[in-house]
Amino acid sequence: MVFSFSVTLVILAAFFLAASIRIVQEYERGVVFRLGRCVGARGPGLFLLIPLIERMRKVDLRVVTMEVLAQEVITRDNVTVKVNAVVYFRIINPVDAVIKVMDPVHATSQLA
Repeated sequence: MVFSFSVTLVILAAFFLAASIRIVQEYERGVVFRLGRCVGARGPGLFLLIPLIERMRKVDLRVVTMEVLAQEVITRDNVTVKVNAVVYFRIINPVDAVIKVMDPVHATSQLA
């Protein structure tokens, strides 16, 4: 009885320890929420979160390339010109990217 309880306790502790470890790569930042409130951005490196209390959302800081569909525009002298464009952007502030914008890639594509 005592042996099975201690084995269950060790397995449960190992599960919570494994669930609390997060690795953030060099090109990412992790935005940590404690009970739903943002406590800041962390990274890169290995981090321990408090299980069931803290959550981490990773944000990629690399440059994103997005091709804009070709559009026809009319110049001042009434000539139709087809314009192709490419948008390059990257996230500078990961906390604002997570809190203020639901999907930064989609929001940027709508602006372009």
